[in-house]
Amino acid sequence: MLAAILQLKSQPVQSKGLKDYYKNYFPVGVAVSAADLKDPGEVALILSQFNSLTPENAMKMGPIHPEENRYNWKDADSIVAFAQAHGLKVRGHNLCWHEQAPKWMFRDSLGNPVSKEVLLKRLKDHITTVVNRYKGKIYAWDVVNEAIDDDSTKFLRNSLWYQICGDDFIAKAFEYAHEADPGAILFYNDYNTERPEKRGRVYRLLKQLLDAGVPINGVGIQAHWSVYEPGQKELVETIKKFASLGLKVQVTELDISIYPWEKNQRMLRPGESDAYAADLEKKQIEKFAEVFKTFRQFREVITGVTFWNISDRNTWLDNYPVHGRKNYPLLFDQKFQPKKVYWKVVDF
Repeated sequence: MLAAILQLKSQPVQSKGLKDYYKNYFPVGVAVSAADLKDPGEVALILSQFNSLTPENAMKMGPIHPEENRYNWKDADSIVAFAQAHGLKVRGHNLCWHEQAPKWMFRDSLGNPVSKEVLLKRLKDHITTVVNRYKGKIYAWDVVNEAIDDDSTKFLRNSLWYQICGDDFIAKAFEYAHEADPGAILFYNDYNTERPEKRGRVYRLLKQLLDAGVPINGVGIQAHWSVYEPGQKELVETIKKFASLGLKVQVTELDISIYPWEKNQRMLRPGESDAYAADLEKKQIEKFAEVFKTFRQFREVITGVTFWNISDRNTWLDNYPVHGRKNYPLLFDQKFQPKKVYWKVVDF
């Protein structure tokens, strides 16, 4: 702890942060863990740069509701308390997802699949309890996460939610969240939304929900991108298409990997480099500059941009999709210092 404090004191103090450069555009947020808020260096970086927080994992169904009659509030509470103490907005993430959902949710006491009625009741109880706890403290929720299948020949993901409930769980999740906090802004959140085939299926789902009168207010573009994609044309078309529905658009999980996009997990291969090479740094600078120029162009549509993790010191991409491969997807280096790309993002 002392070393971290001494390191913090030795770092130059920036007079302006991302939140200040973009104050006339949109809030700039960051995904955090409870542990991040105990590190002086990370706390200083958060408070200097960001004005919105997203709990990276603490509010996902498995961590916050591990057993039917037990909630684990500690980490989520600490993040919300930190935000309130420092005047930061909070995005809740997330209420219904096929991953990190506890096994008990889908099984009865004998281990058999529960009925649709039971599962929807459990979903309602979960959403009502979590949203009520933070009512007035969390301004927006990712209600349903990643319900669209990765297979372009299919529509909805064949998750346990879908197997047991059909597509009803999606509308119901939004209804339950709205009932618990009518003032919260409710989002559908997904990745690869810039790829035309997936964009079309996400749009189809959003339009179905809106046509049915479901209380959905926005769409989250996760933005787990790479230096190779998406192209500016695809990004612009995506923002325009979603905005045409009258929905708020937010960039919810931004990082730009220096590697080509992969989905399937694997180990680092022999001879495979994970160096932050100069040519990759250049590509990353160009891509970040391009996407932030696009975000600024759509300032009337985009109501928030959130980075997924604070700095290159600790990013989920260090172990996904390739275990043990270092990645450098953010604006701050492993010593919490602004990278060259940072200055390109704020130079406008």
